[in-house]
Amino acid sequence: MINTKFQSISFVKRIFSPALPVVMGYIPVGFAYGVLGVNAGISTLNTILMSLIVFAGSAQLMATGFFSQGLNPFSIIITTFIVNLRHMLMSASLSSHMKEWKKIEVAGFCYELTDETFAVHSLRFNEGDTAALPAMSINLICQLSWVVGTILGALAGNLISDVKPFALDYALPAMFIALLILQVHNRKHVIVAIFGAVVSIVLWKFGITQWNVILATVIGATLGAVLETSNQKDKAHIAEVNHD
Repeated sequence: MINTKFQSISFVKRIFSPALPVVMGYIPVGFAYGVLGVNAGISTLNTILMSLIVFAGSAQLMATGFFSQGLNPFSIIITTFIVNLRHMLMSASLSSHMKEWKKIEVAGFCYELTDETFAVHSLRFNEGDTAALPAMSINLICQLSWVVGTILGALAGNLISDVKPFALDYALPAMFIALLILQVHNRKHVIVAIFGAVVSIVLWKFGITQWNVILATVIGATLGAVLETSNQKDKAHIAEVNHD
């Protein structure tokens, strides 16, 4: 009985600890989306349903902006699809850790995968924690927090016309910074993080304001891959010399 209790506490800690940084960012940003959705003319029900069915923060905010501008639904759907294509790459990079999962578990996991939960699971999977139930539980907690934020924002939407005074736009960057810090383990990680930030700022200054983050991410990831490959070659060379 006591062992069962401790196992339950351990499981709760195992899923809530990594989910907490995401939850703290999702509730305020979800609130902002709910306010913007209702003020853009989307019904309260549809605003909430988008968080349940689509569940893609940046894409939802973008779609809301397009809706307020009167763009046709087909354009909104196609643009959202293109923006979310990055999820295919994220899912693919994690797929090697899910070989023992059932197909329905993989489908459920990928359905709720976002940029933020991808960062969380990348860290967890690399540490060997690849069980399906905790991973899916973390995703569910994160989506529920987004939905709760959306509901609160949608209900308050008619009372708030502008969310900028609440500085909610800082919540998402702050959350990403927290997730980044958790993944920094050595000097190479620090170098890649700083390099990516500098590239993003430089691109912004040159007027590439729509793609600066994506391009900086690709360039930074390429640098990280080069450094990691070089490090592995050095280790292999040292091992070969020691063996001889």
